[in-house]
Amino acid sequence: MSDLRLEGTIFEHLRKTFSTVAGRMDTARRSLRHADGSVVGAGKLIDDVHDFADEWGYGMKQLGKHADDAVKMIDKIDKAFSDLDKELAETMKPKKNTKKGK
Repeated sequence: MSDLRLEGTIFEHLRKTFSTVAGRMDTARRSLRHADGSVVGAGKLIDDVHDFADEWGYGMKQLGKHADDAVKMIDKIDKAFSDLDKELAETMKPKKNTKKGK
């Protein structure tokens, strides 16, 4: 291989981290969906708690989608770096002399 090197474990670590975000966000979103606002007492406050849970639930769903998109992009970047590294390594190989007798 060539001198251009980006440690593959970086991509593995990023992929692992971002791959778990969507699941964690979904778990939190489901927990919020089942929030019992009645424990806070007043009607207006109960509505506010439910509104908060709905808004945060939507936001967490979006974060999960973005995390999934980030995983796809990390995979593309990893492949691009690997391909570039192989290409660079090929260009650094000594050229074979095609002329005979010289």
